Amino acid sequence: MSTGSGFLQVKGTKIVDENGKQIVLKGAAVGGGLNMENFITGFPGQEDEHKQILLKVLGKEKFDFFFDKFYEYFWADDDAKFFKSLNFNCLRIPVNYRHFYPDNDLENFNPDGFKWLDRYVDICSKHGIYSVIDLHAAPGGQNQDWHSDNGTHHALLWSFPYFQDKTIELWEKIAAHYKDNTWVAGYNPLNEPADSKGYRLINFYRKVVDAVEKIDPNHIFFLDGNKYAMDFTEFPDEPIKKSVYAIHDYSYYGFPGFDVFTGSEEQKGKLERQYNRKIEYMKKIQAPVWNGEFGPVYSSEVRGDTDIVATNLARYASLKEQLSIYSRGDPSGDGTGIGWSIWVYKDIGYQGLTFVKPESKYYSHLKDWLAKKQRLGIDKWGRIAPKEVESIYDAVKDHFHKEIPEKFHKAVYPNNLAIDGYIDRVLRECLLSQFLTFEFAEYFRDLSFEELDELASSFKFENLQTRDELNAILSASV
Repeated sequence: MSTGSGFLQVKGTKIVDENGKQIVLKGAAVGGGLNMENFITGFPGQEDEHKQILLKVLGKEKFDFFFDKFYEYFWADDDAKFFKSLNFNCLRIPVNYRHFYPDNDLENFNPDGFKWLDRYVDICSKHGIYSVIDLHAAPGGQNQDWHSDNGTHHALLWSFPYFQDKTIELWEKIAAHYKDNTWVAGYNPLNEPADSKGYRLINFYRKVVDAVEKIDPNHIFFLDGNKYAMDFTEFPDEPIKKSVYAIHDYSYYGFPGFDVFTGSEEQKGKLERQYNRKIEYMKKIQAPVWNGEFGPVYSSEVRGDTDIVATNLARYASLKEQLSIYSRGDPSGDGTGIGWSIWVYKDIGYQGLTFVKPESKYYSHLKDWLAKKQRLGIDKWGRIAPKEVESIYDAVKDHFHKEIPEKFHKAVYPNNLAIDGYIDRVLRECLLSQFLTFEFAEYFRDLSFEELDELASSFKFENLQTRDELNAILSASV
């Protein structure tokens, strides 16, 4: 195992090694392995319900076997070799707290949760890749969305101090475990928090930094802004010690249903203004910034998309423009650029640098289900549903618009969703998906151990397709 150049540190607007040399962390998030997301692997709704129902269908022995294989194949030596070949030096590892608290029992910490996290971190270090440990799903849910494994659309972490205390306790355990590991770049305490009052997030950050530092004085912190890592307006003028401030910078030009990126000066200016607004706080306090997530959704024949080549070329162009902005966008203004972690390394064909091949066992076995999922538009990510389905929700949205006074259309936090976004979230992404989770699980009923292994092995690097155009763009930007 390579020893690296010691622990990373914060110095002004830079991340440096123990010799004071600047380290610009660039790479991707491994994605849906240790924190599963519905569009990455195809299930509906949120991870906990998906696993609970799958456990009932498979039984414990087959359930454990399938997920052991799935986690094993999702990040392995061949993945790290490919990752390194792109000149990447950092993997962001999203983790669900439930790995450490089986059966949602927050009073009994399970150290076996480190089994797979250790594997991912160790493979990274073996290949000279830093890792950022990201708590993507915290007790109670740090935001209102499915990707925090939250089926309620309420961020209960902020309403119950008990959940906050248990989250800090989990970070103390993680810090004790990795305090001597120089290839762990640092800790990302919460992915995309969304606290309607703001100050509770700041108080949490101060507490978690103080608690972890007593155990592990070596590692730095990557603190996401509020409102899904986009808002730093309520952050204190005095920087929180040892912290890099993490933005997420998705562009509408990268998603279906929005304007196509043509490269006009107006569009370029919009991308730059979006970025500069997010890092205004870091410029003010002269602190480092890291872009923890960004990236388009790509068109695909598997999903029945049309104009695939033209659409993806436009999205690649939009991405290249963003990377150009990041290359000169250091808060110090010296033009050295910032680090970034694109979303996501591996999936079934939406955003991944690599993705499961259409001829794989996973696609062939789940083909009918994935087609239905696409038709119903139950995933927020890349949603395109036919008019006959959209008309059902349009009628509900029209009803809400008619009955709710316009001044209250954005009254519910986070207000960027407004009425239409909340109807999609509650009716499709929560309720409809909750019922359909049972149907998805039936596709696994009566499968043999060999068939389960074949499904999981669809995610092995040797069975993946690489998105070469995207990877060339990213590699050239490192």
